[in-house]
Amino acid sequence: MRHPWIGCVVLGALMSSPSMGESHREGEVMIAGTTKSVHVSLGGEDCVIARHQSKNHPVHPMYITTTRGKIQPMQLGLGIETIGELEFIDWMQRAQSDSSIMIVDTRTPGWHANLRIPCSFNVPFTDFADQYDDALFHLTETFGVIEKENGELDFSKAKTIVGYCNGYWCGQTPNMYVRAKYSLINLGYPADKLKYYRGGMQAWTSLGLTVVGSQQ
Repeated sequence: MRHPWIGCVVLGALMSSPSMGESHREGEVMIAGTTKSVHVSLGGEDCVIARHQSKNHPVHPMYITTTRGKIQPMQLGLGIETIGELEFIDWMQRAQSDSSIMIVDTRTPGWHANLRIPCSFNVPFTDFADQYDDALFHLTETFGVIEKENGELDFSKAKTIVGYCNGYWCGQTPNMYVRAKYSLINLGYPADKLKYYRGGMQAWTSLGLTVVGSQQ
């Protein structure tokens, strides 16, 4: 079980330690404290998380409109933790040495291909909509859930999922977590193993953080 003080220690290091990235120079755009960049290696992908250094860098064109979707709640459900950018980066770093943590883009493949947070794995929320077999495939083949001979699901080794979608107006992660017919919660997934980066791509790009994809 994760102790609550561990995250505080790691985030404190992220905000203050030059060893987590490049040292601070006056005028540079920092992630937090003296941290300019963070190196992450996940799923065979190496990436450097940093903020764009141009003072005139605009929000990505994919995220400049304000009329999309519907505003999502801060809390998706009891036990599901909502996190911000620093916590998300913290989880990315921990996932490098802990295979029980997955950084998941819950959007459909087109969104993922166009623009995404580096080192994230795509599991489309649509696979949890109305086909149990599709949801079961991801539970057992991706998320570490064991299907017993009698059909019951064993979540004792389920991975911690750190999920994101397009942002606070996007319902893709909320659907995969709690709203879809075969949502993770409806299938019995432990709520404390679900982390919701509510800001998603909207917040990530507004801060000029590193993105990859065909539209970068």
